[in-house]
Amino acid sequence: MYATLRATGAGIPDRVVKNDFFSYLVEDADEWIFSRTGIRERRFVDATVATSDLATVAAKDALERAGMAATEIDCIIVATSTPDMIMPATAAMVQKNIGASNAFAFDMNAVCSSFVYAVDTADSLIRSGKYRTLLVIGADTYSKILDYDDKGSCPLFGDGASAVILQASDQPGIISTVVKSDGSRWEMITVPSSGSRKPISAESIALKENTFKMAGKSVFVFATEMVPRLIDEIVAKAGITLDDVDYLIPHQANIRIIDFISKKKGIPKERFLLNLDRFGNTAAASVGLVLDENLKSGVLKPGHRVLMMGFGGGLSWGGILLQL
Repeated sequence: MYATLRATGAGIPDRVVKNDFFSYLVEDADEWIFSRTGIRERRFVDATVATSDLATVAAKDALERAGMAATEIDCIIVATSTPDMIMPATAAMVQKNIGASNAFAFDMNAVCSSFVYAVDTADSLIRSGKYRTLLVIGADTYSKILDYDDKGSCPLFGDGASAVILQASDQPGIISTVVKSDGSRWEMITVPSSGSRKPISAESIALKENTFKMAGKSVFVFATEMVPRLIDEIVAKAGITLDDVDYLIPHQANIRIIDFISKKKGIPKERFLLNLDRFGNTAAASVGLVLDENLKSGVLKPGHRVLMMGFGGGLSWGGILLQL
């Protein structure tokens, strides 16, 4: 039994935010940001738009492309670290919005690895034989939690949502998966005042502890050490070589990380599929957005093998080898 890809979808905000938006932080913001990250612009939601709204758009897009009714979905997993609220699950809101009355719904948070974690979970549920059709959505609205005085983090992120519908089949789809975490380094990526450890208060807001914090240099070192090993592990688990992989979709975090991986593994840059320059780091949405865009454009075709990878807070990381 395999989990195969039936359709993809996307939810993309209308508002385009170019690097010049951050001119108040640094002189010649466009060149400063682009040279360090590879980002030219990103999308931000309007104040009234929540994560579930983007997730709903992506879900409806995937259902339409699949030619399916929402009632055919057995389970909805929303991968996010920016839920609409601490309870209930954002997935429950999406379930209502799309009318998936026969599904059960829950959220999954592994920060920027959330989508890969959720796809791995969906794959396991399908392989168990208990469920046949799952909707996985990666959605985040980091514009809501950024510290706009922190030039090291706020220009990196954008908002977005991506969705995949996975179905049971006897034909290969998801070939191999790897998901891992290292909780000893959880302090490297946090929103310090956002839960029971340090509830939001007037004091924490004044200190901006209710906003995103990241040890950028340490995260860079983590990613450049871990991703090459992750590639080797996934390929070995599948019993193939790296030459048998047609395209790689890395988490869209920073072009310097991707360049480093390309050189270290000897993988030509054209085999990496990217949208980082136009969307920035969309967290849980990033990998799925690249997959969706390249399927719709025809770059990805039936029979292609695609290696998707995520890494982020937790620390967490993982990969999915998918045959289209």
